[in-house]
Amino acid sequence: MRTGVTAILPNESNIFMDRLAGGAFVLNGAGEVSGLTQVVEWGLLETPILLTNTMSVGAVSDAVARVMVEQYPGIGSEHDVIIPVVGECDDSYLNDIAGRHVTEAHVREALANAKAGPITEGCVGGGTGMITCDFKAGIGTSSRKLPQVFGGYTLGVLVMSNFGKMHNLRVAGLPVGEFLAEKFKNTPRRQFSYGSIIAVVATDAPLLPHQLTRLCKRVGLGIGRVGSYAAHGSGEIVVGFSTANVVPRRTQKMVYKMKILLDQRLDPLYEAVMEATEEAILNSLCMGTPMSGVDNHEVPALPLDEVRRFIDATRPIFATVKKTPDSPAVPAGTEPLSDTDRQVEFDLSQARPTDVRSAEGIPFPTNPAPNADDDDE
Repeated sequence: MRTGVTAILPNESNIFMDRLAGGAFVLNGAGEVSGLTQVVEWGLLETPILLTNTMSVGAVSDAVARVMVEQYPGIGSEHDVIIPVVGECDDSYLNDIAGRHVTEAHVREALANAKAGPITEGCVGGGTGMITCDFKAGIGTSSRKLPQVFGGYTLGVLVMSNFGKMHNLRVAGLPVGEFLAEKFKNTPRRQFSYGSIIAVVATDAPLLPHQLTRLCKRVGLGIGRVGSYAAHGSGEIVVGFSTANVVPRRTQKMVYKMKILLDQRLDPLYEAVMEATEEAILNSLCMGTPMSGVDNHEVPALPLDEVRRFIDATRPIFATVKKTPDSPAVPAGTEPLSDTDRQVEFDLSQARPTDVRSAEGIPFPTNPAPNADDDDE
């Protein structure tokens, strides 16, 4: 048994009663995220997000439904029915997947233990038996915090990474996989399962569902940076949500008002989600440990010393290249920002096209005009 389940609670309160805007994107559909069609249709997320192996989707979905019905007995009568959001990857090279070893108890434990703060990465939860580019991987996370001039928003990505072949692996844009393939040429590898990757994007930027879907599309660029070409048998599926607006399940109001980021302001988030996705996948590899599994299959960990040696050898070639913008997105901190902090005045020269694409096409400050109606922000 080399498998498990990972639970993501999208907000700190009550995702069933306080729903969030959601979106999704399917780069290649040889995989599954149950409940995704409803997320796309309604643009809402109303259940936790669970990640597990391919043949445990049904068991995990049933367990989540049971837990939520216990918490909200009116589901199916007083309230709408629910379709839990459950993503999967194929871990059958290491795991006895046909044994369907994930149980309701595991799901309850994952939901109960989900918390804010640093995330354990590598061979944990749903990522226990996952492989990336023929090395042990699993769960990986990364985040970016935009500079104040771009709103100061935070964006995070969590991946369950299970795709690719060794020779395609790229680290920092360098063909590390081709270098390592010679070293591991006699190491047995999976041949018939291309694997998949499920990515979950979370942000506090006030985005509408269509904007979240556009953000999810850029996750594919980050996956490609590491070496994926979205193989025929691979599933690259992305779910995204924003915590900025809460859509109440019960309200007496006729109209619901949302704070919305202008489409012209999305470019820094696009860049951030691409970078965070790439880093999250690499983190899953760097934190992976060697594992033996079903049928005596063995998967090595990424040899970090070899990778470091290769990168150090090639670094002088790029020594004169400026790799980062003047105001890059930085790893997210823990301090929340108030809405007042986000509405900052700045001169357009601070947002040059080299720092954020299309800045030259945004000639307006982020603050509203004096005496503007608050509802028109």
